[in-house]
Amino acid sequence: MSSLAIVDAFSDLPDTRRTAGLRHKQTLCLALFTLAVAAGNRGFLAIGNWLKSYHDPLLALFNPPKQCLPSYSTIRRVLLRTDEERFSQCLSHFFEIVPQPGETVATDGKVLKHSFMSETDNPYCQPHPAIMMVTGYVVERGLILPPYEVDQKTNEIKALPEMIEQLALKGVVFAFDAINTQKNSSAHC
Repeated sequence: MSSLAIVDAFSDLPDTRRTAGLRHKQTLCLALFTLAVAAGNRGFLAIGNWLKSYHDPLLALFNPPKQCLPSYSTIRRVLLRTDEERFSQCLSHFFEIVPQPGETVATDGKVLKHSFMSETDNPYCQPHPAIMMVTGYVVERGLILPPYEVDQKTNEIKALPEMIEQLALKGVVFAFDAINTQKNSSAHC
């Protein structure tokens, strides 16, 4: 298999699949997923159609063992077993999404739609609150930073200082919405 930068971007992610019967490398599956989504494909069936449409050029580009590309269901299974935070970090590093001094990072917290489970009688899933994420947006370049998940027992106000601390940037201007302008929130930063 050829060594492409998009494939190498995911080389640090641990492959949690069992080794028996593996046909396709995790790095290839994640690279194909990334390219398919970047090409505008939403959903795994669309990714499958994209793989069929560009089969020969993708074979020539990636040169996989046995000249065989993974199916969309293989890519889906790999993605389900991948740590999304580490995947996001690999993408950010690959695309060099790091705010530079003098740039503005706008931050906002959002609750993921339909991420809560209020049913108490469902044997397949425990009830849980909605998932809240805090994200940063590099205004000058239109880039989204990896999202930061907010702990269930807290809120955006307490999670934002942790996100800023995690970024540990100097010379970057942060823009907040009204919820983060409370007088005690500046003590956390």
